[in-house]
Amino acid sequence: MSIKLRLYRKKRDFAKTPEPYGKTMAKTKAATKKTSKPKALIFVVQKHDATRLHYDVRLEIGNVLVSWAVPKGPPRKTGVKRLAIMTEDHPMEYGTFEGIIPEGEYGAGTVEIWDSGTFYNIKEKDGKIVPLKTCLKEGQIEVYLEGTKLKGPYALVKTSFGDKDNQWLMLKTKAKK
Repeated sequence: MSIKLRLYRKKRDFAKTPEPYGKTMAKTKAATKKTSKPKALIFVVQKHDATRLHYDVRLEIGNVLVSWAVPKGPPRKTGVKRLAIMTEDHPMEYGTFEGIIPEGEYGAGTVEIWDSGTFYNIKEKDGKIVPLKTCLKEGQIEVYLEGTKLKGPYALVKTSFGDKDNQWLMLKTKAKK
């Protein structure tokens, strides 16, 4: 079982939920090929009407969808900050998932795609793009979203509120000059 998806799979009974299990994460030539142009990756925002309505923001990082629950939804105006609680990684197939997770199952409720598209990593250090895995580890992700509703530069920044290790802020940032 993939280590990255272990928690995701542990929380679900796939005999009862329509959510995707996720394939084995094998590296492909396309994923490992070095190019001078940054690769467009996918993002999805799912409106999740569970115990409480929230929006799940998912970014493709390392062949999984790294995920945050954003209670008030992603900000659409520059400078607005929203709490984003990091959740377990989801399989890439979850990027197209819509449906109803049955009562009694983890995350029970309706899931619908609110926005989706591609994004580019724009986090730089010393004039070079910082790898997304490094950004995630260091707690500061900067991306340019190209979705239907969300467009432009965004940041996810890990906070030090309380003793919780999974609290981040999501904000729309100003375009870099």
